[in-house]
Amino acid sequence: MTTVRQRRVGKGTEAAEDQPSEEKNVKPEGKILSDHIGRKLWNILSITVGGIAAISLGLLTSVYVATLHENDLWFSNIKEVEREISFRTECGLYYSYYKQMIQAASIQQGLHGLVYDNKTESVRTINILERMNVYQEVFLSILYRILPIQQYLEPVYFYIYTLFGLQAVYVIALYVTSWLLSGTWLSGLLAACWYITNRIDTTRVEFTIPLRENWALPFFAVQIAAITYLLRAHLQPFQEKLTLVAVFMATFLFSLTWQFNQFMMLIQALALFILDCFDMLPTAKVTWLYIIQISGLLLVCVLQFFNSMILGSLLISFNTSVLIARTIQKNLKRGSLLSRLGKLILHVLLVLCLTLTINKFIKKILNLESDEHIFKFLKGKFGFGATRDFDANLYLCEEAFGLLPLNTFSRLSNTLLFYVYIFVLFLMTVAAIIVAFQNLSGSNGVSFMENMEECTITLKPDAAYNLIHTVLFGCLALSTMRMKYLWTSHMCVFASFGLCSTEVWRPILRCIHLYTSQRMRVIKYSAPIITLLYISYKFWPGIMDELSELREFYDPDTVELMNWIKSNTPNTAVFAGSMQLLAGVKLCTGRTLTNHPHYEDKNLRERTKQIYQIYAKRSPDDVYRILRSFGTDYVILEDSICYERRHSRGCRLRDLLDIANGHIMDGLGENEPDLKPSLYPRFCEEIKKNLPSYTTHFTRVFQNKTFHVYKLAKHK
Repeated sequence: MTTVRQRRVGKGTEAAEDQPSEEKNVKPEGKILSDHIGRKLWNILSITVGGIAAISLGLLTSVYVATLHENDLWFSNIKEVEREISFRTECGLYYSYYKQMIQAASIQQGLHGLVYDNKTESVRTINILERMNVYQEVFLSILYRILPIQQYLEPVYFYIYTLFGLQAVYVIALYVTSWLLSGTWLSGLLAACWYITNRIDTTRVEFTIPLRENWALPFFAVQIAAITYLLRAHLQPFQEKLTLVAVFMATFLFSLTWQFNQFMMLIQALALFILDCFDMLPTAKVTWLYIIQISGLLLVCVLQFFNSMILGSLLISFNTSVLIARTIQKNLKRGSLLSRLGKLILHVLLVLCLTLTINKFIKKILNLESDEHIFKFLKGKFGFGATRDFDANLYLCEEAFGLLPLNTFSRLSNTLLFYVYIFVLFLMTVAAIIVAFQNLSGSNGVSFMENMEECTITLKPDAAYNLIHTVLFGCLALSTMRMKYLWTSHMCVFASFGLCSTEVWRPILRCIHLYTSQRMRVIKYSAPIITLLYISYKFWPGIMDELSELREFYDPDTVELMNWIKSNTPNTAVFAGSMQLLAGVKLCTGRTLTNHPHYEDKNLRERTKQIYQIYAKRSPDDVYRILRSFGTDYVILEDSICYERRHSRGCRLRDLLDIANGHIMDGLGENEPDLKPSLYPRFCEEIKKNLPSYTTHFTRVFQNKTFHVYKLAKHK
């Protein structure tokens, strides 16, 4: 724990208040023993009550989101095809592998079908376990097969209840982290309540159940709790080793269950790097955390059949660079302020150069291009030149990848969370700056506090880590709305910790000359209790109304389409269409796809762009040739894409295709000067006119209000 204390001038009246005289402290030996036993019993009682409250809130959260899911869809009453359609977009793709494993003749055959899969991408055999993070589906399907529960529980319920159960783990981890930081379980209680009352902004598990983040974030929360405990002072060697094992297991499970793990852990590694540079964390523990991140990711790489995207990740390059730079610059934390600042700048530059060099070298050797769309997206997002790249624009035009909407803050403010968070963040940031300055200068005080009467500022390593963690993930959330769930859940932890923390209240009370230990204790416990009462009073009726609101799944057009495909097409038929729809086709019908929503592969991205020419201004001959090159038997056209109005001009899918093809966009508005009119009308519109040039290649075999299915002729 690093402390900055300003010396007092004058009489020590306050010291006398806090430290009773030696004479007053003399107590009989029996009284001391009795007090010790009383404190011990009180601690046991407090831990027991806090633990029961944590488990209870975790279970209540699971029941809450499960009830919302049931009430929203009437899941228990709808048909199996409707249940499967409710797993929209990539959710349906991931669940299809669980279903595939369940329906396989044996576990070995199911695994073989995943390793040598030729139904997810037509005319191509891929290893699903290498390409996608679906080990959780594999594990769950094996568990379902070996447990004697088949006659009591349907496979889909076993799956969704597992995900809802992980929400209990998530809430308990948030609760424990806040408790560890503040020292009181009241803080954990408040963190859990904030998580529940801000559900719209803290989780989306009830309507996107199989999403990878819903598997991964509970393990990430466990990892943060373990790191928080690891960074405490005076841990016994056994406790430290056990905690390191917990950090490793949580890191490994987090990495195994989400394809974006490397980017999240890179931000975490940056937080550790910043704190280590300012000497705010124990160097040995930081080194262990770097090693755990690398080893956890490499183990996942092995399980994913040496996935090259993992080997070429910036995280491995960065952590390796930091460890190398440390060995080169051994005297980094010695010297005067200016000397240390100079060394620090050189250290940062060295790490940056090494990271880029190592990463470029690895990508060159592996010929890795799987993640290039992410860097193109980042380049376009932060204004480093306009891009016509189809993949980058596909992300840039999605609301989920845009800036965090301002109404998010108004919702978070309704529960007082945002106000408390900003208050705590400001105070902790000031404390961190002061402590960092003191660490770099090696001084015992700070001159600009001379006029204050004994203001003591402390910042423990665990609090320092959580401060930088929330700042960096806050920046990520502000820039990319989809990532807000990483920030808002931790916001609950950080705000509740600050409201119950002596590190926040003690310096405030000292600086306004109102500090007494009794007064601080009153504020420390009354603030969270008052906040909890306010939240209960304001939001309990709303939660009850929400739980009593009943809806029902209704998508007759998609249900009709899936039933038609199952009844009227051969099992070996190959379907082309939008990524989102085809994921549902695979899940509901088991037919072969040309493309799908798991976008982390260069060949698939190029294939998807080619398939999407069905919505571009291309000739029927060109479209037919493209589709047949991927073995397509049927193509599904969607009016919602062909005549899209959800996005503005320039962001509609047809506009992105026009720009990528060098064609002028439809409708009123400006076009870039080098774009030219297309020689052909839009394919998805013109095909409905049944002109001879189209009917030669395409025959309509199904249509309803939403979908049009065409069978491709098989010319010799």
